[in-house]
Amino acid sequence: MNAKRLAPFVLAAVVLGAGGYALYRLGVDQGMKVAGSVTSASSAATGAPQKAGDVDPTTGKKVLYWHDPMVPGQKFDKPGKSPFMDMQLVPMYADSDTDAGGVAISSRVQQNLGVRTAPVKQGALNMAVEAVGSAAYNERDVAVVQARSNGFLERLYVRAPLDPVRQGQPLAELYVPDWVAAQEEYLSAKRIAGQAAGRGIDGLVDGAKQRLRLSGMSEDQIRRIEASGVVQARTTLTAPISGVVTELPVREGMTVMAGAPLFRINGLSTIWVNAEVPENLAAMIRPGNPVEARATALPGVTLKGKVSAILPEVNPATRTLKARVELANPGNQLVPGMFVTINFAPAAHKDMLLVPTEAVIRGDGKFVPVDVDVGLDSNGQTEIHKGLEVGQNVVVSGQFLIDSEASLKGTTTRMTEPGAPPAAGQAVGQTHRGKGKVEAISKDEITLSHGPIASLQWGPMTMSFKVPANGVPKNVAVGDRVAFEFGQGKDGRFEIVSINPLPVTEARARDAPKGPIASPAGAKP
Repeated sequence: MNAKRLAPFVLAAVVLGAGGYALYRLGVDQGMKVAGSVTSASSAATGAPQKAGDVDPTTGKKVLYWHDPMVPGQKFDKPGKSPFMDMQLVPMYADSDTDAGGVAISSRVQQNLGVRTAPVKQGALNMAVEAVGSAAYNERDVAVVQARSNGFLERLYVRAPLDPVRQGQPLAELYVPDWVAAQEEYLSAKRIAGQAAGRGIDGLVDGAKQRLRLSGMSEDQIRRIEASGVVQARTTLTAPISGVVTELPVREGMTVMAGAPLFRINGLSTIWVNAEVPENLAAMIRPGNPVEARATALPGVTLKGKVSAILPEVNPATRTLKARVELANPGNQLVPGMFVTINFAPAAHKDMLLVPTEAVIRGDGKFVPVDVDVGLDSNGQTEIHKGLEVGQNVVVSGQFLIDSEASLKGTTTRMTEPGAPPAAGQAVGQTHRGKGKVEAISKDEITLSHGPIASLQWGPMTMSFKVPANGVPKNVAVGDRVAFEFGQGKDGRFEIVSINPLPVTEARARDAPKGPIASPAGAKP
């Protein structure tokens, strides 16, 4: 299960009009700001569309704009020659799926690809959270037995740590010399008070009784002395709760001091499990949430409990938090140290848009990528916070073949308006190097016929660049072979960062095209 950060994914969700599509890819996908294209005379002569919005008589379709397939991010409102390549601009029609980054696929191809669709639904995601941990004693179910007076440990009834005990069971027998004198004084005061009734000596009895309490005797022990009238120099310590003796620091024959711990008893009626919960799922778990637990040592046994606390500490190695779970332990079956799997029942989620997790695109022969914000996913369903509507269909099978064929993952970022920021991985400031020949120089642009640009996966081509901020160096002229460095500016245009003439010997080498080329052969989509 994935607890997840909101991140953009690509789905196809909306039907476009009929028509073909063309998806291309360039190393840098964003549009470049270019001077307006020149309308061809042949277009005017043949009645072809002259501006955006005209109807092409050959196809009967309305032209939205013209573009260079090798630089799909740049749109032109007139036909003409591409400023990037030695080729004519291509019209894009109103019912073309590619205008919105879409892909049209025939029914037969859909069947061959195994494309299936599923509707977007609204509902609450029932997400199961599972974690593992180890059982431990409930530290709130602990009792410590101490010596209340100085004495001698004459007998131990429980002789080893981890021995089970029951509430009221004898644990040890102590001889307490200090109690003998205090008891004799108390019994003598009682006899005198009985013989001299009404003579105002009742306060003597009360003082002797108080000295018994101060010596460490309990009320039950004092009542037994009153009832028997016999000095009791020995006392038997009993277990205050049921459980196991986890600490036993004494042995028979030892002298014990007042306040010395003799036994530590941990109850087993409830057990803690410190479950390791992934950091990204911790927000789904709250104290009080019911849980079910299963231990590998107890096959077929399901224990019930609840989340007691979320400990405020993250393990830096595993990036997990500890959820303290308190489980009922009937029959003391679960013991500390056992490996336990915890199934949490998270709080109910509000209704969200849900799509199959495997969905990435949409059907009916035409597919469009949509940026969506996703939330949690569970049982094959993923929450959609933004980007889709109830009732739309998304592709749940064959989407990877469609995506590979049409390069849909980059379509929505490529099909942007001029001046959009650079795409991910092509940050402003990243530069590329090449070698080529200067074809033309103007006030704002320099046209170069350059060789391959490996860092962008471009093949040889002729294109225009924005001149450097300080202008073209005086030692660079038309016809020179140069080495240059360029990058993409904030306005989307490619700009020369530095340009220098090549040495004479290197300039003679054939490392650049000998003039404009007809097509960008070798440039990868």
